[in-house]
Amino acid sequence: MENKDLDIKVEYVTRVEGHGNIVVNVKNGKVEKSEFHVVETPRFFEGMLRGRSIFEAKHITSRICGICSCGHSLASIQAAEDALGFIPSKQTIKLRKLLLDYEMPDSHILHVYFLVAPDALGAPSVLPLAATHETVVRRALRMKKMVNDVCDILVGRHTHPITLIVGGFTKLPKPKELKSMLDTLKAMAGDMAETLALVKTLKLPDFTRETEFVALVSDDDEYPMLNGDIGSTDGKRFPKDDYKKATNEWVDPRSSAKFTKLSRESLMVGSLARFNLNYDKLCPNAKKVAEDLGLKLVCYNPYMNTIAQVVEIVHCYEHAVAILEDLIKTGIDYSEEVVVGVNEKNTIPVKAGKGSGAVEVPRGILFHEYETDDKGIIKHANCIIPTNQNINNIEYDMAKLLPEILDKSKEEITLLFEMLVRAYDPCISCSAHYLDVKFTD
Repeated sequence: MENKDLDIKVEYVTRVEGHGNIVVNVKNGKVEKSEFHVVETPRFFEGMLRGRSIFEAKHITSRICGICSCGHSLASIQAAEDALGFIPSKQTIKLRKLLLDYEMPDSHILHVYFLVAPDALGAPSVLPLAATHETVVRRALRMKKMVNDVCDILVGRHTHPITLIVGGFTKLPKPKELKSMLDTLKAMAGDMAETLALVKTLKLPDFTRETEFVALVSDDDEYPMLNGDIGSTDGKRFPKDDYKKATNEWVDPRSSAKFTKLSRESLMVGSLARFNLNYDKLCPNAKKVAEDLGLKLVCYNPYMNTIAQVVEIVHCYEHAVAILEDLIKTGIDYSEEVVVGVNEKNTIPVKAGKGSGAVEVPRGILFHEYETDDKGIIKHANCIIPTNQNINNIEYDMAKLLPEILDKSKEEITLLFEMLVRAYDPCISCSAHYLDVKFTD
């Protein structure tokens, strides 16, 4: 399309969390601009943490995101325990993994059904979809409620969890609660099957751009979400304390979000990154689902991130069931319950230190770092959010995609770009690193 002129400005892409704009300009067939602008205002969570107790950090940072509250809590707790030199028990680690098994599907179900499905099913949003595909929307709501219910049982509530703290849990699930969680998950089996049937009908764009994928990696047989090193598909591997080497944040004046990169010009985190790096550690049924849905190693199509999320829904579901069945069989040691200020056995000595947390949350690898004084008061804090790491990669995807689709109409190009942004499932306002930037033409 040598003579084509094109001007697209999507202010506030719909069906994503937060505010982001798509800006595209083509003149005489030449791409002059293809950008994704983040126009959120600063939130200052790191500033809020300075001067606060290390034991308060989890409660503050869980407010960064209403969808990934548990993930932020776990990253915060991991960083705090690292700074204090505290090693959690095997039981505590198992229950924290169970919590991530709950949070992943909760977010992925929302994305697949409410944010992606309307595009594939020809609806502008989930509200019109409720009129044309009522059973689909009801299924999504039912599944989300069930996952939220098991979160509530485990940590008091899913959004801003209560019983999950530095050192362990203030309340551990009783036998009847373990059974209730297991029964709830098993009751989802029919909806899980229907979800897979629906996803098979979704037609996603065929587009590829080779990039570097970054996620947690480990030497054991478990799909890593809570523990491990930072790894990449380009062969890089760092301990979590070296997270800055894996992100290399910098400010770009075109956007109010910092950009990141590792070995290449950009990197991608999230479900597709985890799939590409840890496929061998998925449960057998999740691998089968990936095969049935056409997701193969190594996948460089960002639109397929949605399919990788579906694969993770299956894996987390089966992993959670296995953990619950094991806990019911072996029982729980309730002496590990942390009664703050009373149970001296579980008191954590306070000291000056520096610690890092690295946890996989629905949108990718999340980093927290805290430095404390000898009273446990935070002197410095840093949080690097998954969406923040993906912004740069989105722009490079857009730059490659645009010349390939210039023969399409403006409406078709706009939709493909919106679908591309939505494929990353961005949680734009979650980033704690936004700056106040003024844009000029």
